[in-house]
This record gives sequence, C-alpha cells and structure tokens, in this order.
Amino acid sequence: MNGENLRRLIQEKWGKSFDVQLRRTQGKVFVLIMWKYLGQESFAITETQYIAHLDDIAAYISALGSGDQVEQFIRNTREKPRVGKAVSIPIDLGMRSLEWNV
Repeated sequence: MNGENLRRLIQEKWGKSFDVQLRRTQGKVFVLIMWKYLGQESFAITETQYIAHLDDIAAYISALGSGDQVEQFIRNTREKPRVGKAVSIPIDLGMRSLEWNV
C-alpha cells in the first residue's frame, strides 16, 4: 500500500480525499479517516503535502502488515466520515502490540 493507493481507495468509497491519521490509545493502534478533506478551506494543505502525508501513513500501515486489513475495512464499512466523527479502523497487531506498549 502506498499513499496514492490509499487516496484512491478513500475517494472510491466516499468521493473525497479525506485526511487520514494514526492514533495509539490504550495499547491499540487505529487508522482514523477524518472528516476534513483536500480542497476544503479549513484543511489548508496542498495536494503535494497531502500525498506525502498519505505516503507516510501508508508506510506505517504496510510496516505493520495491515494493508489488506485497512483496505477490506474501508471497502466493507457503512460508516462515513462526518464533522466530529472519524471512521475508526482498529489495527490487529497480534504479538506486535507489545512493541506499542511504551
């Protein structure tokens, strides 16, 4: 998975280039599809910056071995990002979860 694949997947599902964030909480890692999107006035980054950001996120997802998991979740979910409510994708880290419990 790379940034362009992730962007295409998000655009195909929801029709916009939504922001994506990684969060760690209580020993779990989540990919969050946020409600802000490229081209929205309050999302003040360029397309080049957006692609670079997605490349970074996709690299983390791939390093965790979770690319297929994230892709399947996005394809199958009925959730949609909306103001104040991100789509939250839990990442199953298996034994690697110990690496994140710092």
